Amino acid sequence: MKRSLLALNSILIVTAMAVHPGPAHAQHSADLDCRMQFSLSTWSLVYKQSEGHGLVTCQDGQSMHVKIVARGGGLTVGKSRIDDGTGRFTDVHSISEILGHYGDAEAHAGAGKASEAQVLTKGEVSLALSGTGKGIDLGVDVGEVTLSRTK
Repeated sequence: MKRSLLALNSILIVTAMAVHPGPAHAQHSADLDCRMQFSLSTWSLVYKQSEGHGLVTCQDGQSMHVKIVARGGGLTVGKSRIDDGTGRFTDVHSISEILGHYGDAEAHAGAGKASEAQVLTKGEVSLALSGTGKGIDLGVDVGEVTLSRTK
């Protein structure tokens, strides 16, 4: 009797593990490496607006063209452009998760050639951006960056 109960428990445990893979499988599926190449133009005078475009590619072969729009406000003034910027997403399960609204807070200062780096978050998904460009800007602002699929 004990053997059949032990065998039944073993079968139930194996079946439960197959149906619900648990945190090890969820952790593995979140390791989708997605990166973005982008260009972005920004102007600000108290109100800050940026627009640009990018190409997101993931290690599983998927890719998506995206439109980048950022809006915010604060004590800020300037005009700049970033070409050949790069971004890296973390905690992504599928490429569709990169779309949406990311929170943005930044302090910036630059003149002539400038470099920029910032991290944006949207729930568990994060986007680290870096790039170099030209322009002049100074300020502190808070806003939102939106990535949407281009048609």
